[in-house]
Amino acid sequence: MLNGPAALLQQHFSRAAIEIAAWLISIRNHNTSTSTPYKMLSRALRTRAAGLPRARFERGVVMARNVTTDAASAHAEKEQVPEEDDKPFQVQLSDESFETYELDPPSYTLDTTKKELKKMYYDMVATRRMEMAADRLYKEKKIRGFCHLSTGQEAVATGIEHAITKSDDVITAYRCHGYALMRGASVKSIIGELLGRREGIAYGKGGSMHMFAKGFYGGNGIVGAQVPVGAGLAFAHKYNGNKNVTVALYGDGASNQGQVFEAFNMAKLWNLPVLFGCENNKYGMGTSMNRSSALTDYYKRGQYIPGLKVNGMDVLAVKAAVAHAKEHAVAGHGPIVLEYLTYRYGGHSMSDPGTTYRTREEIQRMRSTNDPIAGLKSRLLDWEVVTEDELKGIDKQARKDVDEEVAVAEQMAAPEASRKILFEDIYVRGSEPEYMRGRTVDETYYY
Repeated sequence: MLNGPAALLQQHFSRAAIEIAAWLISIRNHNTSTSTPYKMLSRALRTRAAGLPRARFERGVVMARNVTTDAASAHAEKEQVPEEDDKPFQVQLSDESFETYELDPPSYTLDTTKKELKKMYYDMVATRRMEMAADRLYKEKKIRGFCHLSTGQEAVATGIEHAITKSDDVITAYRCHGYALMRGASVKSIIGELLGRREGIAYGKGGSMHMFAKGFYGGNGIVGAQVPVGAGLAFAHKYNGNKNVTVALYGDGASNQGQVFEAFNMAKLWNLPVLFGCENNKYGMGTSMNRSSALTDYYKRGQYIPGLKVNGMDVLAVKAAVAHAKEHAVAGHGPIVLEYLTYRYGGHSMSDPGTTYRTREEIQRMRSTNDPIAGLKSRLLDWEVVTEDELKGIDKQARKDVDEEVAVAEQMAAPEASRKILFEDIYVRGSEPEYMRGRTVDETYYY
């Protein structure tokens, strides 16, 4: 039986390490404990031992369970669901909804209403229908260039939006169509932008990756570049003394970018109200997270910033996590790093089939067992929030609303082929200077 430092090793290290420890202890017993090898390992063991009791009681270690991606894991007693659409009732979230790091977990009981649940369902169905339209238009060669779709990840954007207010800010990467829609942009303005039309959300000049709306700062094409901008938006909230937050999102592929860590540092240094969020769809472009990241627990990447991992396929869990994180930030406790465990059904972009680095069986398994829309649908029916006919009506209305706006977008006019449009939208409309110089003085444009 080993004791002392070797016993600690037996709990936490390999058999080889145990044998080394036993050997060094025998050396110590022969009065040679001043030898360099013994002192080095002994010091390391004392350091490790000092940290172990504390680690057992740290909040981040208490939550040792694995987060599920089950989209239908929440539970409610249908007898407690009221008849009224606006009357609150409680939903019990799965014990596997969250993992935390240096943070108390959110409540596993979520207050909601039938009206909110139906709106969540509508939002996710509309987002997917819009992305399906973009998929079709790209394949018809009406959309050109980059096009990154979020099919399968609808619960993240929807859950976030239902946890914040329009006074809060959102900034994300290039997989941004769903966020633009949730922030208040119309389907026709988003599809019009994808088609490069004059009435698109960025006047046909931004395309898939650069969309903006009130309280939504893009859509950004440079991997990870939006994260420090998000910290800056949060700084503005703190400077102005309001009680709002910024949701700054990035992917698991961007999580290794240096500017992400720089933003973490400044946000913690200044205690900014920013909710950093890694949308972990398990693949950065064509590379699995296990091949690109030494630490795949992205919610722990903040080190000195608390972290929260959430089931990103369950819209209810996402709402609960973001509401908890916002409460933490506006209370003056500073930033949080969230990790939304989700999955994209398509490739990285429309030019990527998405099947060269993962199997078709994996994709189909996620579609059939973890789909966020199907998961919420089953809950709504089980809890008798809606009937089958009512749910079909919501589906039909969402399809109708999206299809009508897509049709309008397809009829929008293209930008005129003139020199004038090159000088427009460099500044916010109405704030342009007197003139803008072109390549030469002769090409100077006067507003």
